Amino acid sequence: MVEVSTSILSIKEGEEATAFLELETAKTDYFHIDVMDGKFVEKNTYEKMLENTSYIRRISNLPFDVHLMVEDIKPAIDDFLAVEPNIITFHLEACKSKEEVYQMIDYIKENHCKVGISVKPNTKIEEIYEFLPYIHMCLIMTVEPGKGGQAFLTDMLQKIETLKKYSDEQNLELDIEVDGGINLKTAPEVKKAGANILVSGTAIVMANDFKVIMDELKA
Repeated sequence: MVEVSTSILSIKEGEEATAFLELETAKTDYFHIDVMDGKFVEKNTYEKMLENTSYIRRISNLPFDVHLMVEDIKPAIDDFLAVEPNIITFHLEACKSKEEVYQMIDYIKENHCKVGISVKPNTKIEEIYEFLPYIHMCLIMTVEPGKGGQAFLTDMLQKIETLKKYSDEQNLELDIEVDGGINLKTAPEVKKAGANILVSGTAIVMANDFKVIMDELKA
């Protein structure tokens, strides 16, 4: 079963409350929270995402899928644990050592939250293999992180296939999430490659009917 995690990054300012309720009605599986610090990536959404998650938590019980695109991982984990996320994903590239990766995995788990690790397009998928038995999800970026509305990098399909094959061979219980340029054209290819969670933002929030596109993405 494929799930959809809707990025709230592209929602227009002033339309958030209506959009959040419509997304819940449309049965998004998660609210995808793109947390950027202006250092690890150009854009800074940190305070906005703290405000939005606090608001959503007051009106909805849908799970948060928090994607940290930040240099200082631990303080960000602390900040977003307050909104009781279902999963927190941090970037492999933000860690200075393998020891730090394991420390962040343990810290998130100790706070009763699932753990995801994300890899940028230029990072070889093999670099994450040793951590897979200890995490719940791998997030493969199919665009450079930091901006919404980018075009899907088609050569990332091979990376998804490679991870899926490895995960199956090792009998890992691992969700494979894909983020970047996911729409009705790219979703079938991504699902075929092995992803079971699709992050989509622009394609959903720009649609006339959230429910219609949500159903089509999941189909």
